[in-house]
Amino acid sequence: MSLDMRPADSRESVPASPTARSIWRSVRVAVLLGVLIVATAVAGVLLGSGERASRPLDPDDTSLAGAKALAQLLRARGVTVDRVDSVEDARAAAGQGGRLLLITDVTAFDEVRLAAIPGDRLIVGDVYGLDDLAPGVRPLSGTPRERSREPGCPLRAATAAGSAFMGSAAFTAPAGATGCYPAGEGWTLVSYPNAGGTTTVVGSGSFLTNQRLDEDGNAALALNLIGSAEAVTWLVEPETPPTGDLAGPEGASVYDLMPESVPWAVGMAAVTVLVVALWRGRRLGPVVTERLPVVVRAAETVEGRGRLYRARRARARAAESLRAAAVDRLVPRLGLGSGAARHEVVAALAVRTGLDAQQVDAALYGPAPADDAGLVALARYLDSVERTIGEL
Repeated sequence: MSLDMRPADSRESVPASPTARSIWRSVRVAVLLGVLIVATAVAGVLLGSGERASRPLDPDDTSLAGAKALAQLLRARGVTVDRVDSVEDARAAAGQGGRLLLITDVTAFDEVRLAAIPGDRLIVGDVYGLDDLAPGVRPLSGTPRERSREPGCPLRAATAAGSAFMGSAAFTAPAGATGCYPAGEGWTLVSYPNAGGTTTVVGSGSFLTNQRLDEDGNAALALNLIGSAEAVTWLVEPETPPTGDLAGPEGASVYDLMPESVPWAVGMAAVTVLVVALWRGRRLGPVVTERLPVVVRAAETVEGRGRLYRARRARARAAESLRAAAVDRLVPRLGLGSGAARHEVVAALAVRTGLDAQQVDAALYGPAPADDAGLVALARYLDSVERTIGEL
């Protein structure tokens, strides 16, 4: 055993107060994480600042959800396409006559005033205020899958186009209306005459978009429904809501009415929560694993559950457990998926083992055994079936 015989003066001293290195080691993870978050936010702002958000079914939008390709086709056929974002502009354009009003969204508009505009009308989707815009048309519950559908109706615009990408919403057709592209008990396109022209309702506008226009008969259907008019008033959602529609006096929004100190208080609260989280997180320390006081063998667990079933005479519950476990083990061996149906499992077992299909069905899905002897017989039969499959 060696002893340190150096004088006390020559021994290396260790500072009792925290040093700059120890402080950095304790906070470096939090600092690096904060720098990473700030850098990611700045990069997102710089990279995304020049991009314009996609505007679905906008005739000036060139994104996949936009409809500029359709607008260009209409103009090439001599149809005037006027993009408007207010009811006043739509009403003014309707005074010229021979126009079709295309409605894709009424969130920012008064549907009653919009319904008062005369002329042909094409409504896209199950929009709010459909009772006023298309009286008699009722949306059905559920959301039909959007896919290629056949017309199934005598409407000339649909029969000439053929199949089209329709769905999303289905409607009932009122008396005198024509329903096309059936979906369940309804139609994804309904057309009927109104007081000043024709009203047409479609469940989805996907067939009008730049992404889907060149598929199936989408372009033909769009041109047949819209291109028959001399001009189209294309109503789109305004980029900024009108001042009169905002909350508060003189069009002030809720943020304008908020006191100036509120954002500062929210920011300080967020910083406080972050500091407290870092402080308490350091005090808690790493997770400590604790050894279990008792280790129970799997065999003892199975025997215990078996005794409980026997004490409660729960033969039905025990049989259900045996059958479920057997099916879970047999299904992958038979090459079936986890969601295989009852008849698929029974048929596969009967073919592979040569057993009677009715007997296999009764064993795996039949009623609960009437007594303990029947439960034992069921267990033995299931075990024999599994051994047979394992030996193949």
